[in-house]
Amino acid sequence: MSEIPELDDWVAELLKGLEIQDTPVDIDAILGMAGVAAHSIIRPAAPVTTYVAGFAAGLAAGAGMANDTVAMQGATKRVNEILARRSGSEQ
Repeated sequence: MSEIPELDDWVAELLKGLEIQDTPVDIDAILGMAGVAAHSIIRPAAPVTTYVAGFAAGLAAGAGMANDTVAMQGATKRVNEILARRSGSEQ
């Protein structure tokens, strides 16, 4: 979870409402990715980037290519690589 109790509560409520409460969510990684997208692309890129990363992770997990945690970590890592390349600060 994160250092923001309200956000933790919201994510828990979302997960429960979507009946996926056992799904691991790295809030800090998502916020970091969104921040980089917002500042290195354009502000509206933040929600779109996080949505696409989550969608890709869901596809990978649903296809049995990885468990939920590994799928999200892989998608986050790949998106961060693309953002770094785009901003010219490859890691």
